Amino acid sequence: MKVISKQRNSRMCVICGLDNPSGVRAPFYNMADESVMSRFRFRAEQQSYPGRVHGGIITAMLDEMGLRALWAKTLDESQFGVTISLESHFRKPVPYECDLLARGAVVSNTSRFFSVEATVMDLYGHILADGIVKYIKLDAAKISAGVDVHEQMPYLIDDDVKEILYKV
Repeated sequence: MKVISKQRNSRMCVICGLDNPSGVRAPFYNMADESVMSRFRFRAEQQSYPGRVHGGIITAMLDEMGLRALWAKTLDESQFGVTISLESHFRKPVPYECDLLARGAVVSNTSRFFSVEATVMDLYGHILADGIVKYIKLDAAKISAGVDVHEQMPYLIDDDVKEILYKV
């Protein structure tokens, strides 16, 4: 699928923070179908049982796909929100130290709320985990009083990714 543009990464987020030594450091791409996708790797430090990623980290990735899906749909990174509910399903063990894909797509969007279907899959399109995440839209100043959210999202590193291939 064709990549339209790349989204910014933060400093310290556990999923996208490039300065977080414990983080996933995942990149995110706005796709031609108005979804967001990421090609990333979990690391051994994020395991639960040997060979498997911790369910909390997998759920954090599903959650991250939510706001980023809104940004992909609207192409507007000035909109913010917070999670009000997240239902996750673990379909198969999620391995670390191998390439994975995540995808998020907005399924409902009103003036105050939005919902996203989020998926973590292998490169063959096998769904490893998925979920529905619901958010309330809030101004960034209400989420992080005294913190400039945009200052916390400074990284936009071009990597020349033009397409993300996966089997449906």
